[in-house]
Amino acid sequence: MKPARLEAFSDGVIAILITIMVLELHVPHGVDLAALRPMVPVFLSYVLSFVFLGIYWSNHHHMLHTVERVNGGILWANLHLLFWLSLTPFATAWMGENGAAPLPTAVYGAVLLLAGVAYTILQNTIIASQGPESKLKAAVSRDAKGKLSVLGYASAIPLAFVDRRISIALYVAVALTWLVPDRRIESRLKP
Repeated sequence: MKPARLEAFSDGVIAILITIMVLELHVPHGVDLAALRPMVPVFLSYVLSFVFLGIYWSNHHHMLHTVERVNGGILWANLHLLFWLSLTPFATAWMGENGAAPLPTAVYGAVLLLAGVAYTILQNTIIASQGPESKLKAAVSRDAKGKLSVLGYASAIPLAFVDRRISIALYVAVALTWLVPDRRIESRLKP
């Protein structure tokens, strides 16, 4: 299978996830600014999740450009990633609707953690399929940024029960580190 087909399928899934999340933003009952106040946590959760899905979409796009042929292992590793990403709307809504209560905030972190692990599995599966001259392996090297992100998510989960603001700060910090475009793969693809 050509990577373009896998990329198109993944793009479609991520687009649907963003659509599902935006449908959770309900119209307020009222016409003044006070009517928007209860929506602030829901909206902020949406923004954070939109950023995360955008980051995954962008990096997934770059990563698939290193692939010449998709095998069964890559297909299943990609589905594994999409499974965890598909739980983002649920975790986002639960956290937002409950004002970032400890358990929903921890579950949100668990979804981020498992998506991060799944992304790493997909990355390693692609590297293994490409052999010793892997463009992706050369680009990501030891992937300190990816490992630190997973560590940030893993730390944030138990911290949600100590102070949810610390967990949310960790989620935002991880997102901010990835908002700066990751040029590692792009630089390896230039002729």
